[in-house]
Amino acid sequence: MSGNYRQGGTGALITIAFRNIFRNLRRTLFCVAAVGIAVFFIVFYSSLIDGMMKSMHEVVQVFELGHVRAVSAQYEAESEYSPVQYPVAEGRSLAAVTERIRAIPGVRAVFPRISAYATLQESLVKHAALWGMNMAEETAVNRFNLTDRNDGLVEGRWPAPGGNECAVGLRFAEKAGLRIGDRIPLKTVSAQFSDKMWAPAVSGIFRFDYAKADGETIIADFSRLQRLLVLDDAAQQIIVYADSPEQSPRIAAEMEKILGPEDLVTEWRDQYWIVMMNMYQPLYYLIYLIFLIVACLLIVNTITMIIHERIKEIGMMGSLGMTRAEIVRVFFFESVFLAMAGATAGVIAGGLLTGIGQFFPLRWTAMAGESTFAELPAANAIFFDFSFASLLRSWLMGVLVASVFTLFPSLKSAFVEPVEALRR
Repeated sequence: MSGNYRQGGTGALITIAFRNIFRNLRRTLFCVAAVGIAVFFIVFYSSLIDGMMKSMHEVVQVFELGHVRAVSAQYEAESEYSPVQYPVAEGRSLAAVTERIRAIPGVRAVFPRISAYATLQESLVKHAALWGMNMAEETAVNRFNLTDRNDGLVEGRWPAPGGNECAVGLRFAEKAGLRIGDRIPLKTVSAQFSDKMWAPAVSGIFRFDYAKADGETIIADFSRLQRLLVLDDAAQQIIVYADSPEQSPRIAAEMEKILGPEDLVTEWRDQYWIVMMNMYQPLYYLIYLIFLIVACLLIVNTITMIIHERIKEIGMMGSLGMTRAEIVRVFFFESVFLAMAGATAGVIAGGLLTGIGQFFPLRWTAMAGESTFAELPAANAIFFDFSFASLLRSWLMGVLVASVFTLFPSLKSAFVEPVEALRR
């Protein structure tokens, strides 16, 4: 028997370990279930968090910074007030500057934008954010409705270039009782610090499925708002979209050379909430690790019990010529098989749930209320982010952590003396 075993080598040890997991099916199923549940939750929560991160990236890129944004340093210092008296590239031709930026390799689109505050009159809604955008060009690049992946327009049309028109969010229209054709008397402050009275007609109603935009935003044509705010040929912001978000650092560096030190160039990754969520990534992995450690305690306990129950068997294995290292490997391989089976079951269950869930968004406002996420740059609809890379990462994490933890009780078998074991 000893000679046949030696010819088998590690393969024989693996065969012995594999057969051992069927000796007590109830115990095996408990171990597999423990690891499987832990890995399932890792797949579920990592997919949910990745989906939330993806939503935040999209909101920041579409509504706030693009891939790269340029503003004046003075504007950035007072950005909470959205001041329009600090244009980007002040003293230079906006058209010339945007052309130079558009010529940077990897740049897909360049849009000037304006953001200001407005006070509404004769309305139940007293304050609103006033956005100046060229929607005909921007909707060709972005899908503003973050759930349905379209331009977000649900009624009417976007404001005509240069017209006294605007589009409002669906929630805004509901709160203010607005319909297509109604006028919105409002007051805003120009770049010359003068009050500007304006009463644009509602040409369209949009739903972006982003609470901040749908509930408090009025979109006007960029050129019309530019004239109203006495910005002449200037813009408050320049928003740049790249062929790929990964090209943002290089494009930002090129833009800094074009604009100079008076203006501030910001990448989308520098947005506050994006930075904060990235900082929390190690915490998420720590939580996943805690899930696995709790599950691994059952395997550790099981392997310890198995060693105690098979004490005579271990003595016999030693007397037949197995070294202590080989005995340890048998028990270690057995625990690895349990971990692999549990991790595989967890990945399959989690993968099926998140794979189906990626087509059915979770509604934050329905679960936690609109005010809970009012300041968070995330869409109302969060999709699970299903990926095979995430499933593989979760599977490896489950197997590796479980294997490392069960190595310690496996080592206990090496200290069993064959003669003493056979006496019991």
